[in-house]
Amino acid sequence: MFIVEKIRAWGSRPGSLIVLILGLILGVAFFGSAGSFMVYANSEKFCATSCHEMSFLAVEHKDTIHDKNRTGVRATCNDCHVPHGYITNYLAKLNLFNDYWGHFVTHSIDTKEKFEAKRPELAKKVWVYMKDNDSRECRHCHTTAKMDPEKQTEKAKARHEKLRTEGLTCIDCHFGIAHAEPSGPGPKELFSATAVKK
Repeated sequence: MFIVEKIRAWGSRPGSLIVLILGLILGVAFFGSAGSFMVYANSEKFCATSCHEMSFLAVEHKDTIHDKNRTGVRATCNDCHVPHGYITNYLAKLNLFNDYWGHFVTHSIDTKEKFEAKRPELAKKVWVYMKDNDSRECRHCHTTAKMDPEKQTEKAKARHEKLRTEGLTCIDCHFGIAHAEPSGPGPKELFSATAVKK
């Protein structure tokens, strides 16, 4: 009851309505700007050009199956690397502070040579992320329920059946699709080694 009385007392002061309206306008402007920036930050233009270390990855993506294919459906950076839900998207953007630290402070991947040296480690991070979320970003476009088995090879049919029955996920088999595959073990070896350790 005390809080309600305080609010009423504040509301009866001259100018309180102006403060309230001004706060509402500033809130809408802030969230509108943040939302607009999120849309821009998810664009290929932003991803491929905002950090110089990403410019050669954009070239690497060119002419891969996710860039050019028989269906004309094209996947860009954010389709594979950013969650599509609003809350998960915002959380992923907040989690990028590690990347900003590496870009602006330590310069750990600011040349192609430094990036290549860290490629296996960076790829492993992405693979673990995708394994942990059941290849959520892949499944945004690719749904097993809509796959046409008649258009798949026998090998693909058998592997997709394993996906359904053995709890596999897209990244277990599909990697190095839009970027050069790093040296060392792939997801299947990494995850089977993790399963053995447990």
